[in-house]
Amino acid sequence: MSENFITVESLDRKAVEEQQIEFVERKGLGHPDYIIDAACEASSIQLSKYYLKEFGYILHHNLDKGLLVGGRAVNRFGYGRVEEPITIIVAGRASTRVKSPTGDIVIPVDNIVKDAIKNMIRSNFRFLDPDQHIVIETRIRESAPDLKAVVESKTKTPLANDTSFGVAFYPFTPLEKIVYETERRLNSPDFKHRVKESGEDVKVMGLRRGKTIIITVADGIVSTLTKDRDHYHAVKEAIKDEVAKLVNKIAPDYESVVYVNTADKYGVQVDNEIFYLTCTGTSAEHGDDGNTGRGNRANGLITPNRQMSLEAAAGKNPISHVGKIYNILARLIAERIYHETGQVREVYVRILSQIGRQIDQPLSASVQVLATNKFTSNLGNEIQRIVEDEVSKVTRITELVLSGEVTVF
Repeated sequence: MSENFITVESLDRKAVEEQQIEFVERKGLGHPDYIIDAACEASSIQLSKYYLKEFGYILHHNLDKGLLVGGRAVNRFGYGRVEEPITIIVAGRASTRVKSPTGDIVIPVDNIVKDAIKNMIRSNFRFLDPDQHIVIETRIRESAPDLKAVVESKTKTPLANDTSFGVAFYPFTPLEKIVYETERRLNSPDFKHRVKESGEDVKVMGLRRGKTIIITVADGIVSTLTKDRDHYHAVKEAIKDEVAKLVNKIAPDYESVVYVNTADKYGVQVDNEIFYLTCTGTSAEHGDDGNTGRGNRANGLITPNRQMSLEAAAGKNPISHVGKIYNILARLIAERIYHETGQVREVYVRILSQIGRQIDQPLSASVQVLATNKFTSNLGNEIQRIVEDEVSKVTRITELVLSGEVTVF
């Protein structure tokens, strides 16, 4: 493998943590954009496993075009009902037939996809019933012959089926850690056991202004478990206290304030009161819709202060689609550079493919570092060695995806 594709350079700029303003967002488990990402990804994983079991290798597919159309629901304290179901539509391309000596083998792609989505919903939601509350539609057509030929080629290393790039950075700033961990904490089994009224639709927005952190949380509180206005207010306070403790643990040197469900309006005119109530735990039941790729980036966050890819990684095949693989690869490289060199404060990795090239032969790999002290040739050489090593092992990412060891949203 040629070394010419790797470029390592030093950054001369303020670290994000030292910039005056920082924004970070995470759309959580029950957010419509997260749900449709998860639906597309679950579909790809289950289809990949089916291909492996039946044929010994993963056939071409990309199920990365998804749409969630919100339903219609009625909620009030102590009561909630879905009146019109949520619609989940997964579209894309897949190998639907395989030739055999006895004739064509038809692959039940639609059934595999629908079962995968239902199982994903059952595994993640307490009150969202995939049979009662969701209609699943598929628009999956046969793969194009040219892309099938690229993906299913008999080369030792898979060929890239797109010209695309992946981007990653490391490490997280305190604000990035807070935003990510806040959603994970509020959707943890422990917190849901203690505050069962908290819904799965948790969206977290973080702002750091100098040394002050402001966290805004939206949580679709479950109507059927919340008996009145005072109960609702107590749930909000429990959420606020949980987040405040987490913020103080991660960033004890910062001043902080936490807001929960700031669109609420109550306590003055009863007729005009507003409460964020859901009976299923997600605004997808009535308030919002979702598109694949509109949510979190491959590292689980939306970070306008950082370099990012706009790639919709969820649902892309995990064997040759560099729009997924290179985002994961870039993250693995960035983490190794930070931990193994011990000499960088921030590291950014960008990897570019070219359709038809082996995925272990990128067209370009760019590494930019903000060194802790001085950028040296020895540091550059160590970074190059890490990049070469991770790129040479890129095919292991397929198993990481199928086993659930890495996620892309």
